[in-house]
Amino acid sequence: MAQAVPALSDSGPVSVAAAPDAPRRLSWLDTLKVYLAPESLRMLTLGFAAGLPLLLVLGTLSFRLREAGVDRATIGHLSWVGLAYGFKWVWAPLVDRLPIPLLTRALGRRRSWLLLAQAGVVAGLLGMAQADPRASLAPLVWCALAVAFASATQDIALDAYRIESAPVDEQPALAATYQTGYRLAMIWAGAGVLWLAARAQGAADGYDQRAWQWAYRVMAGSMAVGMLTVLLAREPVPRPIKPASTLGEWLQGALLEPFADFFRRYRWQAALILALIAIYRISDVVMGIMANPFYVDMGYTKDEVAAVTKVYGVVMTLAGAFVGGALALRVGVMRVLMLGAVLSAATNLAFSWLAGVGHNLTALIVVVSADNLASGIASAAFIGYLSSLTNVSYSATQYALFSSMMLLLPKFVAGFTGDYVNAFGYANFFASTALLGLPVLVLVLFAMRAQTRKTE
Repeated sequence: MAQAVPALSDSGPVSVAAAPDAPRRLSWLDTLKVYLAPESLRMLTLGFAAGLPLLLVLGTLSFRLREAGVDRATIGHLSWVGLAYGFKWVWAPLVDRLPIPLLTRALGRRRSWLLLAQAGVVAGLLGMAQADPRASLAPLVWCALAVAFASATQDIALDAYRIESAPVDEQPALAATYQTGYRLAMIWAGAGVLWLAARAQGAADGYDQRAWQWAYRVMAGSMAVGMLTVLLAREPVPRPIKPASTLGEWLQGALLEPFADFFRRYRWQAALILALIAIYRISDVVMGIMANPFYVDMGYTKDEVAAVTKVYGVVMTLAGAFVGGALALRVGVMRVLMLGAVLSAATNLAFSWLAGVGHNLTALIVVVSADNLASGIASAAFIGYLSSLTNVSYSATQYALFSSMMLLLPKFVAGFTGDYVNAFGYANFFASTALLGLPVLVLVLFAMRAQTRKTE
């Protein structure tokens, strides 16, 4: 794939993806070939490294804590560890501009930060493996915070690497392979870690610290997939950065200009775009915190949850990611964004139905499969949309701003989900999270109209 060609504007070089919804006239064969390009295949393994830590500090951790007897309200509050992802725009300018002594010279700016962040994830996961939540929650929480911070840093560098590795019209395909790797890692960090813990625990009931310790150590070792890819991959063609003569000039270019550039380019539409980004995934994120405690309380075993998520969840997530990426190439990103928003809200209603059914493995398979399909479609389109909004001169900082806003409000609201479930029950909770998706539909519609006016 060729590098993205910048187009000139009053604010400097801007990505030619200013019109994210202009579909390409491709045959289905040409569409599939995009997924086999080296850039796409690299994003598969790097997406795996990006997705692995998330559940280990959120979803899977909530299962572990609930099994250890931690109250649902406490679990909900501890999900605020994920707010580290919502504030990554704060240190994104450093990742975008600051070289790492020796490492950057050897690997380049993007790969050096990727490798450093991945090493931080490994160290944090090993610390989580040692911590026993029955003795004290504090060590586990601090290690989880370290993993979240390192993982968010990896996301910053990886998003910039992806955006700079291919032209904008191919970003939905890269987003699809990235999401495939990401989701495979989430299956491994969700179903896989439960399977590992169950195998290590054997026939014993209740919480087993040694079993969870073994499972988290295996997860730490799994980060080798991403680290090896970083070492073997090539650095994207570096964009020139004008050297700053003073500290004030450097701060202006690194901290202020990326945000000023976005508002200059989109003007009044910036508020609409940021509002859409802030709530697009709110239904999924808010619901997801209580999913694993729900499985525990419904009487599903580790093996049952692992099997359903690993088999049916993987198939439907892969299908969703590739369908979302292919549809975005053929019919445009905005239409697929709308489809993803509708499906995400609808599948939350399915969980509300499941709460009334109780322990039923067939029903769980149907609901989890539908939820993963919807999530794959929505994620592939949304990442393609966010990528199209960035200026390649500030790719790391601007994408970090967008992806941070995507999580900030949902993660904050998710912290109260345990209190809500305690007060109103699971069925009402899942139905309420579906209703959270209604404003998303309105904002996508407005964004579609604004994009149409811009291209006329």
